[in-house]
Formats: sequence, C-alpha cells, structure tokens
Amino acid sequence: MTSHVSIESRLRSDVEIAAEIKCILTDVDGVLTDGRITYTAEPDETCRETKSFNVRDGLGIKLWMRSGFHFGIITARKSPLVAHRAKELGVEHLSQGVSDKWAAAQKMMATMGVTAEQVCYVGDDLPDLCVMRRVALAAAPDDAATDAREFAHWTMRAHGGQGVVRELIERLLRGGDRWNEHLTKED
Repeated sequence: MTSHVSIESRLRSDVEIAAEIKCILTDVDGVLTDGRITYTAEPDETCRETKSFNVRDGLGIKLWMRSGFHFGIITARKSPLVAHRAKELGVEHLSQGVSDKWAAAQKMMATMGVTAEQVCYVGDDLPDLCVMRRVALAAAPDDAATDAREFAHWTMRAHGGQGVVRELIERLLRGGDRWNEHLTKED
C-alpha cells in the first residue's frame, strides 16, 4: 500500500510544523482510549459503559491549552464519560454523536477562529480520514488502522489510550520551544 502523504510534508521539521499548529482536534475511542468499550451489567439489567483515559494525555491537554492553544474532541459515539472527562480537563469544544466528522471539525474551527492549515487532527480509523486528509497535520496512534497510519503525517509511538495525545503535544510544544515553560511552573 502506498502512502497518501506527500514526501515534502514528511521532510518538514518539527519546528516548522509546530509554528503553524494552533489547534488539536482528536477522536476518542482508539486515541484517548484503547478503543475497547466495556459494558457491565447492573442488577436492574441495565448496562453501564466504562472507558479508561490516560492521565498523561490529560496533563498534556492542559499544558497545550495553558500555552494558549485550542483543543477539541470529535467523536461518532455519545458517552457521558467523554463529557465528564472533557469537563474535568477544561475542554470546552466537544462534539459527540457525529456522523460527519469533517462538518463537525469545520464548525469547531470556525468557533475557535482557526483554519485547517492551523489544525492537527488525531485519528485512528476510517471515520477520521475525512478530517485527516484536510488538515495541516494528521497524527495517528501506532496501533491505528492501516489507512489511518497511511494518511498520517506523524504516526506516534504510543498506542491508543497509552499517551498518544501527550506524545503529540510534547512533540509540538518542544518543536515550538514552548515545552520548557512548563518545567518551571508549580501546580
């Protein structure tokens, strides 16, 4: 299978790329989580869903936003757990139950005042390709579906749910010479 990403885009330095990126948009299942959906049966025969989020991703998201950048979540599924996690992290831009991720991304970008040339999108499977094809930087977890990895400019070392977003954010902040400002802050 041949890559759909141009050679020129792969040769650009992290410094050049980081200078352009003002916003990160991400999928949830397979990126912020490991992609598993676990249901537990309750005594009243209802099902409850569980998800596990990586704490390092959470800190990375907070550092990204503290650096003055935008962050948003776009997911095809709808879960109160995702809304809770977004609120916990201070992520104001959340679209759930989305069938057209590119339309949702465009609406979110307009609200944030950014263009596709300023956006990085992190996705792991076919529904993410419509956004990955159109933004300045497409990223994917190491265990993403083959097509998502092929469309990604950057394939991260981490698997979904194991710090993919943190790895991406750290790379962008280091490339933009913004990482060190977080090393001296006390929380």
